Amino acid sequence: MTTRDGTIGVLIPRDIPAGDIVAFAQRAETHGFDELWVVEDLGYRGGLAQAATVLATTTGIRVGVGLLPAAARNVAFTAMEIATLAQLHPGRIDIAVGHGMPPWMRGVGAWPASPLTLLTEYITVLKRLLGGELVRHEGRYVRVDGLRLDACALPAEVPAVLAGVRGPRSLAVSGDVADGTLLAEPVTPAYVRQALTHIAPSRPHRLVAYNIASVDDDPAAAHAAVRPALEVVGEPDWRPHITPLPFHDELVSLRSRCDSPREFARSLPDEWVGQLAVAGTARQARSRLADLFDAGVSSAVLAPVGSDCLASLNSLAAVL
Repeated sequence: MTTRDGTIGVLIPRDIPAGDIVAFAQRAETHGFDELWVVEDLGYRGGLAQAATVLATTTGIRVGVGLLPAAARNVAFTAMEIATLAQLHPGRIDIAVGHGMPPWMRGVGAWPASPLTLLTEYITVLKRLLGGELVRHEGRYVRVDGLRLDACALPAEVPAVLAGVRGPRSLAVSGDVADGTLLAEPVTPAYVRQALTHIAPSRPHRLVAYNIASVDDDPAAAHAAVRPALEVVGEPDWRPHITPLPFHDELVSLRSRCDSPREFARSLPDEWVGQLAVAGTARQARSRLADLFDAGVSSAVLAPVGSDCLASLNSLAAVL
């Protein structure tokens, strides 16, 4: 459903049973979600393969890949894959490129000395290749010697390339070189406003926001459902998301007193859970989404929780 303020999408869970992926995508389209996003978390499933599958088995829903780690693939071959998807499914694909989680990338020997430099070079060259330019680029990480995608391989509509980032300097890179920014969960209105000051876009710039979500007639049940997914919020990598919040210091203190992320998530006050997730009744969830759109979000993407992905999807559709 496209609102007057933005669009509403849904995220395919990374651990969804393989046999449910197509059903999830088709049901999301039937419900009326505008966007369907897939993730590429290390050790789970490839983002481009998932995108190709759901594009081929749906008819109109827009599909986003969020995100592809820049250090994981040669930019020229990435451009070929994306251009192919964009040709076969015109106007239906968005791509987010990012650093990847540092522990994952270090674990496979792919964390660069300068992630910001790599991301800048990668997105710049990727966009030029997708646009049909002849590219010669001799950078610190990205080297392309006179490549142009063949005319037969160029999509009629160049897909958007977003940066999936969170820190201030990375957000500034996104504003400089990307068509938009993908913000990982949790995304609050305060975080959106702070992120936009760092992005400082000088041209049209999409802002896609992931959020853990659960909709239930019983708000307490919805809050209980999202708590396990909020275990990571107290960890250092998520500090940029939390710093703008009025309860930042209290949250950090709570995490320091808890022996584990699980204990931390169980101890979060309901008021905080209501701000760190889109959780509650359908009316409460819609109000939360309206606040995000007012803050500057273009696309709000809901990440379902629970063991039954299809049932969770059905519940989330109540926001439409």
